[in-house]
Amino acid sequence: MTSSTDPFSASIIPFEVPEQMRALAEKGVSQARDSYAKFKDAAETHNGTIEAVFTSASKGTSAYTAKLIEFFKANTSTELDFAQELFGVKTPAAALELWTSHARKQYETFTAQAKELTELGQKVATETVEPIKASASKFYKPAA
Repeated sequence: MTSSTDPFSASIIPFEVPEQMRALAEKGVSQARDSYAKFKDAAETHNGTIEAVFTSASKGTSAYTAKLIEFFKANTSTELDFAQELFGVKTPAAALELWTSHARKQYETFTAQAKELTELGQKVATETVEPIKASASKFYKPAA
Protein backbone atom coordinates (compact mmCIF):
# COMPACT_ATOMS: atom_id res chain seq x y z
CA MET A 1 0.00 0.00 0.00
CA THR A 2 1.09 3.55 -0.56
CA SER A 3 1.35 5.94 2.30
CA SER A 4 0.34 9.58 2.11
CA THR A 5 3.98 10.58 2.58
CA ASP A 6 5.18 8.70 -0.51
CA PRO A 7 6.20 11.44 -2.97
CA PHE A 8 5.64 9.13 -5.94
CA SER A 9 2.19 8.12 -4.98
CA ALA A 10 -0.54 8.98 -7.46
CA SER A 11 -2.85 9.87 -4.60
CA ILE A 12 -0.69 12.83 -3.53
CA ILE A 13 -0.34 14.55 -6.92
CA PRO A 14 -3.19 13.80 -9.21
CA PHE A 15 -1.80 14.24 -12.71
CA GLU A 16 -3.58 13.67 -15.96
CA VAL A 17 -2.02 14.14 -19.38
CA PRO A 18 -4.06 16.60 -21.44
CA GLU A 19 -5.71 15.11 -24.50
CA GLN A 20 -3.75 17.36 -26.90
CA MET A 21 -0.44 16.26 -25.40
CA ARG A 22 -1.47 12.61 -25.62
CA ALA A 23 -2.48 13.03 -29.28
CA LEU A 24 0.80 14.81 -30.04
CA ALA A 25 2.81 12.05 -28.34
CA GLU A 26 0.89 9.34 -30.21
CA LYS A 27 1.46 11.16 -33.49
CA GLY A 28 5.19 11.41 -32.73
CA VAL A 29 5.39 7.71 -31.93
CA SER A 30 3.50 6.86 -35.11
CA GLN A 31 5.83 9.01 -37.22
CA ALA A 32 8.86 7.46 -35.53
CA ARG A 33 7.56 3.96 -36.34
CA ASP A 34 6.94 4.95 -39.98
CA SER A 35 10.40 6.48 -40.25
CA TYR A 36 11.99 3.40 -38.72
CA ALA A 37 10.11 1.12 -41.14
CA LYS A 38 11.27 3.22 -44.10
CA PHE A 39 14.85 3.24 -42.80
CA LYS A 40 14.76 -0.52 -42.27
CA ASP A 41 13.42 -1.11 -45.81
CA ALA A 42 16.08 1.16 -47.28
CA ALA A 43 18.84 -0.57 -45.30
CA GLU A 44 17.66 -4.02 -46.40
CA THR A 45 17.46 -2.85 -50.01
CA HIS A 46 20.94 -1.35 -49.86
CA ASN A 47 22.32 -4.54 -48.29
CA GLY A 48 20.82 -6.49 -51.18
CA THR A 49 22.34 -4.02 -53.61
CA ILE A 50 25.77 -4.34 -52.06
CA GLU A 51 25.53 -8.14 -52.19
CA ALA A 52 24.52 -7.97 -55.86
CA VAL A 53 27.43 -5.63 -56.63
CA PHE A 54 29.98 -7.91 -54.97
CA THR A 55 28.51 -11.02 -56.59
CA SER A 56 28.62 -9.40 -60.01
CA ALA A 57 32.13 -8.08 -59.47
CA SER A 58 33.31 -11.49 -58.30
CA LYS A 59 31.85 -13.25 -61.33
CA GLY A 60 33.29 -10.60 -63.63
CA THR A 61 36.73 -10.85 -62.06
CA SER A 62 36.64 -14.63 -62.44
CA ALA A 63 35.68 -14.32 -66.12
CA TYR A 64 38.41 -11.74 -66.71
CA THR A 65 41.03 -13.89 -64.98
CA ALA A 66 39.96 -16.96 -66.94
CA LYS A 67 40.31 -15.00 -70.17
CA LEU A 68 43.81 -13.82 -69.15
CA ILE A 69 44.87 -17.40 -68.42
CA GLU A 70 43.43 -18.54 -71.76
CA PHE A 71 45.44 -15.85 -73.56
CA PHE A 72 48.56 -16.70 -71.58
CA LYS A 73 48.29 -20.37 -72.57
CA ALA A 74 47.70 -19.53 -76.24
CA ASN A 75 50.56 -17.02 -76.36
CA THR A 76 52.95 -19.40 -74.60
CA SER A 77 52.07 -22.19 -77.01
CA THR A 78 52.58 -19.84 -79.98
CA GLU A 79 55.96 -18.73 -78.66
CA LEU A 80 57.12 -22.31 -78.14
CA ASP A 81 55.98 -23.25 -81.65
CA PHE A 82 57.85 -20.23 -83.03
CA ALA A 83 61.03 -21.22 -81.17
CA GLN A 84 60.77 -24.75 -82.54
CA GLU A 85 60.32 -23.45 -86.09
CA LEU A 86 63.21 -21.03 -85.62
CA PHE A 87 65.57 -23.88 -84.66
CA GLY A 88 64.70 -25.62 -87.93
CA VAL A 89 65.61 -22.64 -90.14
CA LYS A 90 68.65 -23.14 -92.41
CA THR A 91 69.42 -19.59 -93.61
CA PRO A 92 69.42 -16.12 -92.04
CA ALA A 93 66.98 -14.91 -94.70
CA ALA A 94 64.50 -17.65 -93.78
CA ALA A 95 64.95 -16.80 -90.10
CA LEU A 96 64.25 -13.13 -90.78
CA GLU A 97 61.17 -14.00 -92.83
CA LEU A 98 59.89 -16.33 -90.07
CA TRP A 99 60.58 -13.71 -87.42
CA THR A 100 58.79 -10.98 -89.38
CA SER A 101 55.81 -13.23 -90.02
CA HIS A 102 55.64 -14.22 -86.35
CA ALA A 103 55.89 -10.59 -85.18
CA ARG A 104 53.02 -9.58 -87.49
CA LYS A 105 50.84 -12.46 -86.26
CA GLN A 106 51.64 -11.65 -82.63
CA TYR A 107 50.80 -7.98 -83.12
CA GLU A 108 47.43 -8.94 -84.61
CA THR A 109 46.84 -11.46 -81.83
CA PHE A 110 47.75 -9.01 -79.06
CA THR A 111 45.55 -6.34 -80.64
CA ALA A 112 42.59 -8.73 -80.79
CA GLN A 113 43.22 -9.92 -77.23
CA ALA A 114 43.45 -6.36 -75.92
CA LYS A 115 40.18 -5.51 -77.65
CA GLU A 116 38.50 -8.59 -76.18
CA LEU A 117 39.79 -7.81 -72.68
CA THR A 118 38.61 -4.20 -72.99
CA GLU A 119 35.13 -5.32 -74.02
CA LEU A 120 35.02 -7.85 -71.19
CA GLY A 121 36.18 -5.22 -68.70
CA GLN A 122 33.48 -2.80 -69.87
CA LYS A 123 30.86 -5.55 -69.62
CA VAL A 124 31.95 -6.42 -66.08
CA ALA A 125 31.93 -2.76 -65.06
CA THR A 126 28.46 -2.24 -66.53
CA GLU A 127 27.06 -5.36 -64.86
CA THR A 128 28.63 -4.40 -61.54
CA VAL A 129 27.14 -0.90 -61.59
CA GLU A 130 23.68 -2.07 -62.71
CA PRO A 131 22.41 -3.00 -59.19
CA ILE A 132 23.51 0.42 -57.92
CA LYS A 133 21.67 2.19 -60.74
CA ALA A 134 18.54 0.11 -60.16
CA SER A 135 18.60 0.82 -56.41
CA ALA A 136 19.23 4.53 -56.91
CA SER A 137 16.35 4.82 -59.38
CA LYS A 138 13.97 3.51 -56.70
CA PHE A 139 14.99 6.13 -54.15
CA TYR A 140 15.98 9.11 -56.25
CA LYS A 141 13.58 10.22 -58.91
CA PRO A 142 15.15 12.16 -61.80
CA ALA A 143 14.36 15.87 -61.99
CA ALA A 144 11.59 16.72 -64.42
